[in-house]
Amino acid sequence: MNRFTSTFSYLFLSPILKLIFIKSIKGRENLPKTNFILTSNHQSYFDILACGIVCVPRRLTFIGQVDNHKGLSRAIVEFCYFLAETIHLNRNSEESKKQATEQAITMIKKGYVLSIYPEGKRSTTGEIQKGKWGAAKIFLETGVPIVPMGTKGAFELFPPKGKIKFKKIVELNIGKPLYFKEELEKAKILEKDSKEYENICIAITEKIMAEIKRLAYE
Repeated sequence: MNRFTSTFSYLFLSPILKLIFIKSIKGRENLPKTNFILTSNHQSYFDILACGIVCVPRRLTFIGQVDNHKGLSRAIVEFCYFLAETIHLNRNSEESKKQATEQAITMIKKGYVLSIYPEGKRSTTGEIQKGKWGAAKIFLETGVPIVPMGTKGAFELFPPKGKIKFKKIVELNIGKPLYFKEELEKAKILEKDSKEYENICIAITEKIMAEIKRLAYE
């Protein structure tokens, strides 16, 4: 989402969404002045809007799946992805995962905020799932802080295979940025396919997910 689209969303779309759906946003003071990686639990399609509300009017991008949409749904999603400068991801393709990671790194280096869901897919129960390593890998390549956020109410608002409800129930809780300075320094001297590098990614992911859970259930 370039500066113009982000500013437009900040001035016009964000106030409407807050009025209709957002009950509270806590921790805005924790957002760094520099760009960052926003990590959140993934409960529904509304999450992309929730994360956008937190990030605008900054330039931002998302990683969005393209393997689960067909026909008119695919056309609508592609249009929204175009407006938001969303990075496409086919979760069934290892090459697509690699390209999405590389694109995310490039966008961050250009100054964009990246919004990503470490769980990799929406929860079908509303419960937080195990995190994947994508956010950790991108962090180790860019060094920008990771901001955890816990989301409540989005599952009830727009459950999988359900219809969106017009209720002011979504709560967003933004945590303090995570810098992982020690892990970052260790990773610099390791091969990316080594077991030690993998262990660092696992450790970072576990810490991110622990913070997201704390914030979501706080």
